[in-house]
Amino acid sequence: MEGIMVSAATGVMNSLLAKLTALMGEEYKLQKRVKRGIQSLKDELSSMNAVLEKLADMDVVDPQMKEWRNLVREMAYDIEDCIDRYMLQLHDEPDKYAGLKGFIPKTVKKLKRLGARHDIGVQIQELKARIDDASQRRDRYKLDAVLDSSSTSTVETIDPRLPALYAEASSLVGVDGPTDELIKLLDDGEQSLKVVSIVGFGGLGKTTLANQVYKKLGQQFDCKAFVSVSQKPDVKKIFRKILSQIKNSSDEPREEDWLINELRIMLENKRYLIIIDDIWSTQAWKIIKCAFPESTCGSRILLTTRNGNVAKTCCYPHHDTVYQIRPLNEADSKGLFFRRIFGSEVQCPVHLKDVSVDIIKKCGGLPLAIITIASLLTVKSKNREEWMSIRNSIGSGLGGNCDNDEMERILSLSYNDLAHHLKSCLLYFSIYPEDSVIVVERLLRRWIAEGFIKVNCGRTLLEEGELYLNELINRSLIQPQVIGPDGRVSTCRVHDIILDLIVSKAVGENFVTVVSDPNSLVSQGKVRRLLLDYRGQENVMPMCSMVTSNVRSMGIFGYSEQVLTISDLNVLRVLDIDSSNNMMETRDIGKLIQLRYLRIDVVTHLPEQIGELLFLETLDLPRGIGTKELPKGIVNLRRLKFLFVPNARLPDGVGNMQALEELASMVVDEKSSIKSLQQLGRLTKLRSLYLSLYIIHENNHKSTYVDTLNSSLNKLLSSNLRYLIIDGRWQPGSYYINLDFSSSPSYLLQELSIHPYSLRGIPERPTSLASLTVLSITIQQVTQETLQILGDLPALLLLRLWSDAHDTTERFSVYKNKFRCLKSFFLYCSATDMMFHAGAMPKLEDIEFTIKAHSTQYACVNRNLGIHHLSTIKILNVSIDCRDARVEEVEALEAAIKNEGSLLPSCSFPHIVRRQEEEMVTEGREEGGPSFEQQEEITNPHT
Repeated sequence: MEGIMVSAATGVMNSLLAKLTALMGEEYKLQKRVKRGIQSLKDELSSMNAVLEKLADMDVVDPQMKEWRNLVREMAYDIEDCIDRYMLQLHDEPDKYAGLKGFIPKTVKKLKRLGARHDIGVQIQELKARIDDASQRRDRYKLDAVLDSSSTSTVETIDPRLPALYAEASSLVGVDGPTDELIKLLDDGEQSLKVVSIVGFGGLGKTTLANQVYKKLGQQFDCKAFVSVSQKPDVKKIFRKILSQIKNSSDEPREEDWLINELRIMLENKRYLIIIDDIWSTQAWKIIKCAFPESTCGSRILLTTRNGNVAKTCCYPHHDTVYQIRPLNEADSKGLFFRRIFGSEVQCPVHLKDVSVDIIKKCGGLPLAIITIASLLTVKSKNREEWMSIRNSIGSGLGGNCDNDEMERILSLSYNDLAHHLKSCLLYFSIYPEDSVIVVERLLRRWIAEGFIKVNCGRTLLEEGELYLNELINRSLIQPQVIGPDGRVSTCRVHDIILDLIVSKAVGENFVTVVSDPNSLVSQGKVRRLLLDYRGQENVMPMCSMVTSNVRSMGIFGYSEQVLTISDLNVLRVLDIDSSNNMMETRDIGKLIQLRYLRIDVVTHLPEQIGELLFLETLDLPRGIGTKELPKGIVNLRRLKFLFVPNARLPDGVGNMQALEELASMVVDEKSSIKSLQQLGRLTKLRSLYLSLYIIHENNHKSTYVDTLNSSLNKLLSSNLRYLIIDGRWQPGSYYINLDFSSSPSYLLQELSIHPYSLRGIPERPTSLASLTVLSITIQQVTQETLQILGDLPALLLLRLWSDAHDTTERFSVYKNKFRCLKSFFLYCSATDMMFHAGAMPKLEDIEFTIKAHSTQYACVNRNLGIHHLSTIKILNVSIDCRDARVEEVEALEAAIKNEGSLLPSCSFPHIVRRQEEEMVTEGREEGGPSFEQQEEITNPHT
């Protein structure tokens, strides 16, 4: 059932409908009357699903509709659980025994299947009664009529952004700097039309900032207008508003093309300033921009948006006119908070000072949150306990008072604009406690296990999930934390106030149940997704009573003295235990038959029953299992895609695990079997392989190990491999990794990291590694030819080079048009000299290399490295090899590096370190000069 969508809007309805379709297939051999019953169920459920999707598109759902929606979604969960049980009973497994020995097991299995087919017919009738009841409620509530009327009605609501337009400048804090920055972008003297975008999530003050710019710059233009755009914009209304401000006349009820033409006539040959606030889509922009002539009068358009992609599209072809609005700093946050409540910080009572600072920190620099919380506190007594209660409530979801309702309305605009599948993915962030740093790959695998990701032809589920995450980031709802050299997000987080919105929505939809307080174990219905947060409970919080047989997804953070019992959790799909102690008894693991995702931080034993988890796709045991031997039954996991068990050996039979896409931190040592290394090459779907090698002692099988491993690696390279990482314990001359890129070109490989072991040679044709972005390798000898070849790799972003020979007599030169995309360059061997020519490494940001101070070719005052040509560098690290050099040579080289570094516009100072000073020529060395042990760090004297 891979790729079937599960969503917050319709629950598991789409998944259920697909399973009902499969159940009527020939594989299950059901009686005709049972098939007719299933078809009847499917038809009725399909109709209900259509209503659920319509309800999901409504911003406001009345209580009666909400009750029916919740009933149908819960019913769908129960029906799917029932169908899953029967599908498992009817599931055909290969017979273990043949002949007379297998006769009895075969007979028992046939009898069980006959019983299951009879039971499902009875169960269908019971399910049909529940569905009929839901249909009757739908008719009684007249839901279809209500939905039809709501689709045609137009209810005008008050725009929650209006107060920002009329804020007095004297009440604003932290806007002067951003206002000046924007004015510099807009008022640059350029005469052609220029578009500037302000981008950031709701509540950061985009409208306020745009309004301040409008007030300061407006008088310099012949025409000006400020309009706000809704999520579903009425472009005629927008054009009429602009016209009314330009012509100072009332709205005219005209057609779209007339309004566009009239605006173009009015703005032709005039210098105009147009502010378009809160634009949501590129489609809206394509229509709106038709009204603005591209004259050479110095006209400007300023947009605000929550979507990074929209901001870039509107500013195209300019790439430097997108302004990312930032949260307030600590000082401005305090200023805004204290001014709102007390008039100034000095007037804040001493007993409220520390709790106020805590509240300000929780607001995370979000002006809307600071103003909202401050407005709430102004009407409260100055009682410390009451303020602490409000402080503690931040992070527990929005709601409960008018000010929070207003904040929720503003932030909800972003949520309501999301597609159904993105809403589900966003709500899932509610399973992570406040301030969590979220590992993206783990998040994506959980989305997949939950069924949130839809199969898209040409992309894997992980790639599709990454697109979903990037869309949430572009919409400023999720914040990237760590971004890799290839631009992919490795970790992310959620702003505390946005998390409040997510938790509020998730709890209201009974999408997730979050338990962090033993005194508040209340749920609105059956618990389907459960987060148990034991952090800070000091080991007193018992295992929650909500851990019931209905739970499908469970995450546990923190420590509990009570061990989790799993024997009854037979519908569980996702189990993630992030704890420093062993909280689960694994002997019953085989009973979690529906499990897709299993991650346990600490586990001491993995039983043979792990092989009974037919649907398991992710097995992540980050601290290992206390032994290098995996249970033999693990090779029966035919659907497993991701296996991460550090320090475990490849199991015999690994070639049977044909679905594997990622193998991480597996060990190859003298006790590994040759068979497992041979079978590694059969995993043709493998996209990522991380091996640790420990074959360091001489033995009769050493060459066999190495040859077998190399053979399997080359097979994988010619198949589907994207990432290959090999590390381990190094022994000089132990062996080489021999990858044959000539006979097996790896056009898909994106990362190749082999260290400390050596790669025997590099590909002579860069086209064989056209997709490579990260290269981190040890080779026998780094030469000028090495740099020439690698310099032509078209996608390379990060290069680390080690050499078995730590020394070289070559002078390295990097020529024009070499390493055109490279951002980071690290060379770990001593070069006689380095020269970077103009036009080389045009995007380089980070560089580290070692250079010899002693040179027989150059006078000590004539060293020119060409570092000043690398104008984009931000970090410059140079190690000086002092062997055989005089003090004057070392100092001259240091001076040359500092000199050239001072010409780099983005590099504050070069970081220079002397190495092997004990081998310098001692004559002329000053007494008490720097020693090798000190390895004096030489920095820019101006800092």
